[in-house]
Amino acid sequence: MRLEEYWGIGPKTSELLAEELGVERAIEAIESADTRALTTAGLSRGRATRILRRATGAESMDLLATRDTRDVYKELLDLAEEYAVTADAADSIRVLTPLPSREAIDERLDDVLEARDTWADLSDADQRAVLGAFDAYDADGGELAAVDVALALRDTGIESGVFEPLAAIDGESLSAGRAALAGLAGDGDAVGEGADDELDRLRDQLGQIEDLAAASMEVVEAVQEGARRPDEFQDALVRHVTSKTGIDAARIRDAMPREATDARDFVDVALRELRTTLRSDVQERERAVADRLEDDLADARADIDAAVKAVDDIAFSVSLARFAIAFDLTRPTFVEDRKTIAVKRARNLTIADIESVQPITYAIGDHTLDLDRANQPPSGDRVAVLTGANSGGKTTLLETLCQVQLLAQMGLPVPAEAAEVGIVDTIVFHRRHASFNAGVLESTLRSVVPPLTESDRTLMLVDEFEAITEPGSAADLLHGLVTLTVDRDALGVFVTHLADDLEPLPTEARVDGIFAEGLNQDLDLEVDYQPRFGTVGKSTPEFIVSRLVANAADPVERSGFETLATAVGEEAVQRTLSDALWTDE
Repeated sequence: MRLEEYWGIGPKTSELLAEELGVERAIEAIESADTRALTTAGLSRGRATRILRRATGAESMDLLATRDTRDVYKELLDLAEEYAVTADAADSIRVLTPLPSREAIDERLDDVLEARDTWADLSDADQRAVLGAFDAYDADGGELAAVDVALALRDTGIESGVFEPLAAIDGESLSAGRAALAGLAGDGDAVGEGADDELDRLRDQLGQIEDLAAASMEVVEAVQEGARRPDEFQDALVRHVTSKTGIDAARIRDAMPREATDARDFVDVALRELRTTLRSDVQERERAVADRLEDDLADARADIDAAVKAVDDIAFSVSLARFAIAFDLTRPTFVEDRKTIAVKRARNLTIADIESVQPITYAIGDHTLDLDRANQPPSGDRVAVLTGANSGGKTTLLETLCQVQLLAQMGLPVPAEAAEVGIVDTIVFHRRHASFNAGVLESTLRSVVPPLTESDRTLMLVDEFEAITEPGSAADLLHGLVTLTVDRDALGVFVTHLADDLEPLPTEARVDGIFAEGLNQDLDLEVDYQPRFGTVGKSTPEFIVSRLVANAADPVERSGFETLATAVGEEAVQRTLSDALWTDE
């Protein structure tokens, strides 16, 4: 296979990867989603991520039919990435894609939920120990760094769940392999420091002799000070070199020349001979130690490979486990014979840190989920028109449904107490865009209509379509989209303020509403974000006008707002102000 056959790899990128990695290694990196290898070769992280997403999930990426769907997908990955315990785990999360089959979805869900349960069962001390092991992990350190993490994780004593692969590795073999890796990782030497005590001793002595040889005149002067007579010079030289290097006296004497022109020449020749023989001894010892370490490494190879894989897998699993726990994600129930998305007490992940967020129960399609509400979503309505108050959470509900469907088809748990999800081919999510021209209308129609006509397993989530064209035409076009969704046997939720202009809707579509309930004592709008099914929501502009009247300090400004109050219903405005500003004692 040629590199240019992969999505996003043109001639220049292909040439770069071939030059830096070689074609075979580059293909291996792409097939194994190795972001680090591609970025080390010179690709930007964003480009590497896009290439790998397409390489590993090309058949499923068409699920992301619109820019807004893709934005939600990226937001989900960004959130999950925050819980990554290593840089490699973050890279692996970034290239997660929707999965092509129910079997693949179930397999990933099983893995993530097993990791979640394992992590949740650990004590705080054990969790800190695991995170500490990963904090010290530098993937640039290669196999040695991974083995160090594996040994640290084994030391925690955790052997259940996702940690089981490490427990199955021979600890003694792995430790020996670690020593071999460290010994063969010397910088410029065949064997690194610490691998062999005798080799370290010989190297130290060689270094000390080289230092003495570089300052031989100083050696002569020191020796002459300790030799009262010329015949004592040799003994003094032996004592001096031995004290500085620890070299055996007999070896020093063997290195002394039989003849020399003077003291300087005598010392130079002796030190050169010592340096030569020591270098020979170091090289011989290095070869012997290297051979031993290579044998040890070969013996431990299977355990090292298993440890490296286990560390990568555990880091990835723990990262997703922490993400699932942080947002209290649960396993969705998949249905294959029905079209539905139904959620009980679902939460939008982008606002999940707000304690006061109101979970939402909602459903379209043929669901069997026990939603346990008096205001039960009916089963069978595949299309809904969602109406109601401004700032009522309609867009957030669409986004939440998009998050649930994407996470489910990525094989990840979802932010709901319970969820029932059918597999779809395409998610058409369209946020409200405040642009009003023919070009925007045309591009929007081009993005939302083709996916709907190409498959009957489409989820339409369309927000305030009327914002991109004039109200009359918007109502006609939106009615057409709702009708087309019904005709194509697809699922859809359409947010609009034009519900009355859409009548009559197809019998398979229903109208839901979100209601504003008034102003609180701080004059903030109070909204029941839970939709009421089969009823048109109210925007209740009198609440907004009431707040403007109450907050107006300038008399002229207040008079203007009071005129608006008359237009929307002065009695309703006064009643709202009374309810908000005065309470019964």
